[in-house]
Amino acid sequence: MPVEIRVPMLPESVADATMLHWHAKIGDPVRRDDNLVDIETEKVVLEVPAPRDGVIIKILHAEGETVLANDVIALFEEAAEHGTTHDTGSPVADPSNGKQPANDTASPPPSQAKQTTATTAAERTAPIGPAARHQAAVENIDLDQISGSGRGGRILKEDLSAPQQVDTDSKTPTGPRESRREPMSRLRRTIASRLVQAQHNAAILTTFNEVDLHEVKALRARYRETFEKIHGVRLGFMSFFVKACVEALKRFPILNAAVDGDDIIYHDFYDIGIAVSSPRGLVVPVLRDADQRGLADIESKIVEFGQQAQDGTLRLEDLTGGTFTITNGGVFGSMLSTPILNPPQSAILGMHKIQERPMALDGAVVIRPMMYLALSYDHRIIDGSDAVSFLIAIKAALEDPARLLLEV
Repeated sequence: MPVEIRVPMLPESVADATMLHWHAKIGDPVRRDDNLVDIETEKVVLEVPAPRDGVIIKILHAEGETVLANDVIALFEEAAEHGTTHDTGSPVADPSNGKQPANDTASPPPSQAKQTTATTAAERTAPIGPAARHQAAVENIDLDQISGSGRGGRILKEDLSAPQQVDTDSKTPTGPRESRREPMSRLRRTIASRLVQAQHNAAILTTFNEVDLHEVKALRARYRETFEKIHGVRLGFMSFFVKACVEALKRFPILNAAVDGDDIIYHDFYDIGIAVSSPRGLVVPVLRDADQRGLADIESKIVEFGQQAQDGTLRLEDLTGGTFTITNGGVFGSMLSTPILNPPQSAILGMHKIQERPMALDGAVVIRPMMYLALSYDHRIIDGSDAVSFLIAIKAALEDPARLLLEV
């Protein structure tokens, strides 16, 4: 008796989803819990596992189609029931283009399926993230020839990027000069929509300051090895910025608030969004109750977020409900930028590259590790004096880290 493979339940805020990539074709043998298909929502990619050992006998929704929660997307048959051959008596959809093949065209036998360039989850032993799997299938990349650079040998999207062939005589790139059109991913469309929404619905203003990170760097250098030995995680800069922001938000709660019509919603908790880059675009997982976390706990969670973003395993609940956001363009070399609000939040802090610069200190010129800070805020509810004072509070905490311990 065929088993119906259905779309997982979607959160209330997600109306529908898109069929992203089938990892198993009709007739391919798969094992229990192997990923059959990736389904893309506005923020995360969902994996649909095989309910048991067996084969897909019919695919009802092809890649690129829109589906709803609990929609039947395929029919699956257990290995013991399936045997070696199966005749469904009706045409079966091809997941790559959604077209119906002729009735007299049989599904490829398992021996041929194993020769395809995009291997199934049952054939691979090395782990691979959904974004990398999708790109490998689109570009016909043989995953058996790829060495993963991620944790545990996990294959990441950047591992699939092959160097461009160059003519050694002319030193010019070879190959055709072509343009191609690709639809935006659902995540990219959501990012675009939210950024335009932020520009249209808020009175965004940005104010700047700079911070001397000499004391933070000295503290990290003094305790780096001990901290990592005890806590098993590297002591970075982000945890200091999170703690500094939390203390500043306590003093200026309007920056932790949101606009709702003609009302202001004040939050008495501190859920800090940490913007991280993923193969599918920028995502902002939320660090819950940041005020109750120590430096080691913050650093561990940020590392976990970064790995999940690369692997495409962030959950929708990880990406919703933040009250304030921190974004770090400095990891890409940015010296200065004006970050855009993350609706419905009213403020976002932009970190930038640490640059050694000559500074006047106590009448002498010294070289200091300086960083520009940028605070974008909704001027409808946040006055310039609050925004500037907020930045100065962050600056004071980072230039004298003992303030974070003493909460002064």
